[in-house]
Amino acid sequence: MRAVLRNAVWTYGRATAAVRPLPDFLILGAQKAGTTALYAYLRRHPRITGPAWKEVSFFDRHYARGEAWYRGNFPNTLRARGIVGEASPSYLFHPLAPERVRALVPEAKLIALVRNPVDRAFSHYQHEVALGREPLSFEDALAAEDERLRGEEERMRADPGYFSHAWWNYTYRARGRYAEQLERWLAVFPREQVMVVPSEDLLLEPERAHARVLEFLGTEPQPLDSYPRVFEREYDPMEPETRSRLADWFAEPNRRLYELLGRDLGWR
Repeated sequence: MRAVLRNAVWTYGRATAAVRPLPDFLILGAQKAGTTALYAYLRRHPRITGPAWKEVSFFDRHYARGEAWYRGNFPNTLRARGIVGEASPSYLFHPLAPERVRALVPEAKLIALVRNPVDRAFSHYQHEVALGREPLSFEDALAAEDERLRGEEERMRADPGYFSHAWWNYTYRARGRYAEQLERWLAVFPREQVMVVPSEDLLLEPERAHARVLEFLGTEPQPLDSYPRVFEREYDPMEPETRSRLADWFAEPNRRLYELLGRDLGWR
């Protein structure tokens, strides 16, 4: 039913695309790093609007549908309230997204959230299990990741219309190599146009993190009455040996991220 409703909205929106704006900001991801919560907080600001749903996924999944389709997701200019944005958590990771964003919305402000990649990988895995898309244990899924992804990025680059289910669903470790993803964005956007928010900041000091994002977007502060966590799921903890192996595997990618940010996030 949700898909049917969205298609109806998109069809109407595409027909009225000429009076619908392109976004002023994008929340790029990372997946399972707090994008849902941050977008929900921003949408409660009286001068910020955007699609009622998260994950328009234009610059990664639906790019072939074209600009009119993308505009159809946004409110028309008669109802738009200042700043318009959207959140799609696979943009940060997609190899073609930076160039696509620069081509269509070169002035958009970009917000990336990063989370301890060990925890992010496990949360991602649990998400896929809950959706019925992951039959393997976490340890077996990690062992299978390289083989599942073999050749997928090359095929995506060669055929921009190709959608890779393996790349979308099973990139547990790959999505946690944040430095290389941010470097890809910073190769085509100036540093002052990109804001990186550690998800721990959003979790532990949500009011302060929210205020920093509003300042980055150039709008007035608007503290909220509460900052609820969004879509938390309970599951059994990761095996300590698996956590230790992942921590070792991410040590060098994390070091590169700390160097890029000029800040040690303490992911040990």
